[in-house]
Amino acid sequence: MIGRISILFFIGIFISCKQENKLYHNYTKGKAFGTTFSIQFIDDQKLDFSKDYDSLIEAINTSMSTYIPDSDISRINKGDTTIVIDEHFKKVFATSKKIYKETGGVFDPTVGILVNAWDFGPKGKIISLDSLKIDSLLVSVGIDKIVLKEHKIIKSHSNTFLDFNALAKGYAVDVFAEFIADKGLENYLVEIGGEIRGKGTNILKKKPWRIGVEDPNFDGTQSYSKIVSLHNEAMATSGGYRKYKTDVNGERYIHILNAKTGYPLKSNLLAVSVMTNSCMEADAYATALMSMGLEHSLEFLKTKKELKVFLMYEDENKELKTLSVNGFPEH
Repeated sequence: MIGRISILFFIGIFISCKQENKLYHNYTKGKAFGTTFSIQFIDDQKLDFSKDYDSLIEAINTSMSTYIPDSDISRINKGDTTIVIDEHFKKVFATSKKIYKETGGVFDPTVGILVNAWDFGPKGKIISLDSLKIDSLLVSVGIDKIVLKEHKIIKSHSNTFLDFNALAKGYAVDVFAEFIADKGLENYLVEIGGEIRGKGTNILKKKPWRIGVEDPNFDGTQSYSKIVSLHNEAMATSGGYRKYKTDVNGERYIHILNAKTGYPLKSNLLAVSVMTNSCMEADAYATALMSMGLEHSLEFLKTKKELKVFLMYEDENKELKTLSVNGFPEH
């Protein structure tokens, strides 16, 4: 998963507490997809969808978790050509193809084999891989080497490795949100590992759902200087300030790799938050923009006005700067 960005909710957490106006704040939290989730909605009755949430989590994991050896995606990565993929896989695969094409290959869910080769984890020193090793891995990188035919995934290179971590959390948020909406609920907030989607308002407080975007603190502390209201949309954030390595000169390289060269990115872009209708797309575009860097991102966003974006970066003096693009809310 790319840089887990914490979201601060400015709402009182009180579980299923009856109000004078006979409205209930229904709140569920738990663990899923290697992180935490929370789902809350306001209704005139107490409702518990915990078992339904568990079923959705199991279905998504069975389809797309690279951490489960016998999941569909794991079996496909091992060369199994008999897997008939489900609707979850189809939707994420189609979106991956779409954004891969739009970004000229910058967003690529097959680059994980290179991330693993560079052994990105917590802070550490960059140890250069042999260029021949990188070249050999690049041969198998590229989602254009994979097609969907008759509900099955066909790879033109046997070593091509699919990993939907860059948008799977966002997709899961959408799945939960659509489940809640299908129940006829109109005021809800869904969050998984910092990716979020909301609808309506916090009608108990008569205010919009308000969230804080975490500052890019390299020392591990948490602070929030950006607070925004969410209006019937989704937001996802990608950052490179928690997961990076340094070279002998102390330069930071984030854990996002250039899919064309196979090398880590040296970038002054620290974090990107994206607002749009789909959390899956917000998640994917946030990753893509981090990969592009500041200047390329600004050019790209001229053609994608539907993406509201908040950029955090370091200037030439190593001072933190921010920039709101395409109407990302200032407050």
